[in-house]
Amino acid sequence: MGGDELVAIYDGDGDVVGSATRARMRAEGLWHAAAVVLVRSPGGEHVYLHQRTEDKDVFPSLFDCWSGGVVAAGETPAECAAREIGEELGISGVKPEPLFTSVFEQPPIRCHNFTHEVRWAGPFVLQREEVAGGEWIGLEQLRAMAEDPASPLVPDGRIGILEWFRRYG
Repeated sequence: MGGDELVAIYDGDGDVVGSATRARMRAEGLWHAAAVVLVRSPGGEHVYLHQRTEDKDVFPSLFDCWSGGVVAAGETPAECAAREIGEELGISGVKPEPLFTSVFEQPPIRCHNFTHEVRWAGPFVLQREEVAGGEWIGLEQLRAMAEDPASPLVPDGRIGILEWFRRYG
């Protein structure tokens, strides 16, 4: 999404209250939402970890186990989840299953992350503007990264995957 595209604006409780440009949302630190998807191997023992490009507007060059993005104005988190995995990773024909909502509040970023999961064997077609590269990693390796505050995981993704491990792992 470019800076002039409209995104959904949420309140602190997680309800849609309007829309604004992406640039305004970032500049004013407005509450918004993202749909994020954990991509697991068909057997569930591996997760696809990707590196964000160096020119991303937040958390450039860091690693993330969640593929996703900001919910557009008029879009549901479920619609956003399916759109984002298609755009970023080339995944289609699978329905992201909703998991839980994780709140990330480190001003100026204030976001409700609507988490989802899919099982996928590949192939991946990476969106080079957003994803620098990626690889499958084991769940225990991901847990170790998430529990290490010095690891290069995106902060909101770290919170989300620690909650995922608490609930499911």
